[in-house]
Amino acid sequence: MTQTPSAAAHLTDEQVEAIGAELDAIRAEVVGSLGERDARYIHKVIAVQRALEVGGRATLLFARFPPAWIAGTAALSVAKILENMELGHNILHGQWDWMRDPKIHSTTWEWDHASPAESWKKSHNYEHHTFTNIRGKDRDLGYAIMRVTPEQEWKPVYLLQPLYNVGLSLIFEWGIALYDLEIEKAQEGTKPWAQVRREAKNLWRKARKQLAKDYVLFPLLSGPGFLATLTANATASAVRNMWSHAVIFCGHFPDGTETFEEERLEGETKGQWYVRQMLGSANLSGGPLFHIMTGNLSHQIEHHLFPDIPSNRYAEIAPRVREICERYGLPYTTGSLPKQYGTVVRKLARLAFPGGAPKAEVTPLPTRPKPLGSPVRLAG
Repeated sequence: MTQTPSAAAHLTDEQVEAIGAELDAIRAEVVGSLGERDARYIHKVIAVQRALEVGGRATLLFARFPPAWIAGTAALSVAKILENMELGHNILHGQWDWMRDPKIHSTTWEWDHASPAESWKKSHNYEHHTFTNIRGKDRDLGYAIMRVTPEQEWKPVYLLQPLYNVGLSLIFEWGIALYDLEIEKAQEGTKPWAQVRREAKNLWRKARKQLAKDYVLFPLLSGPGFLATLTANATASAVRNMWSHAVIFCGHFPDGTETFEEERLEGETKGQWYVRQMLGSANLSGGPLFHIMTGNLSHQIEHHLFPDIPSNRYAEIAPRVREICERYGLPYTTGSLPKQYGTVVRKLARLAFPGGAPKAEVTPLPTRPKPLGSPVRLAG
């Protein structure tokens, strides 16, 4: 069978390592320049997010009146999006640990999300960012319930994935929380059920606080507006879930991204790790406000190259990363949210059915013979 080469197959080993050196230099330059303006940025985002949440919840005390319901739900929706995307996700990556502020630190921050921070950091920061788009290692490829690459074995349940993808988007935070339990590993016998039970207890301790806050405490404070406030809170959570689902799915699943065999990890150098991140990630185009609302995951390529660099720096890094891609003949996959999500939906529909395999296998990046080594990952 004639192989279809990877978009990086034309690179020599020397070029791959040169790319790595250039990206290392960018990272060192940015880290060395972090300072007061970055601190002002994160403090401002926190202040805006908290003001929106307080204002939204205060307005929803009068949710039985339609104008208050609309205004309060809108404010709370934006507050939840900011808290999850630009604050929680990025703080838990350690992007602001350099400030040594115990209130804005990856070891102390607990976000407004069903997943306990520690569980999420293991599944996301380590597993996903280390093994990005490695089939069989990166569980975020399909989140253990969807077929997102033709190499995945087809099962009849996948016929329904275009439908349950919609359902997943509505309850995305809860889907992620359950996914982090790795129940399928326990069913395979590779994870003790006792560990699953311990993690489930931790999840329930966190989840019940989320449920009590949104669906008991604040609705009760509304008195006769209990049901109106409850539905407003549920709507805000659904809006947040659908938004984060769309942004995250556009980061690795649209057309133009590549997946890799597990053998790709053998002796992987830092330069090869960098190239894999660029080939396996995709950006979204938009303005400054759009980027903030995505948690700057609209700069998914830059985020995967530098997961522990503050998100407000990705916009200034992006042109330099794009120039490197152009100079070395690598794709820099980007597009609008509607366009990219459209390709994701089309892929999920196509792969819901048997087949869909490419006409030829993808050749790996050029490598010298190396002993099996630990996969390379950056901090965060």
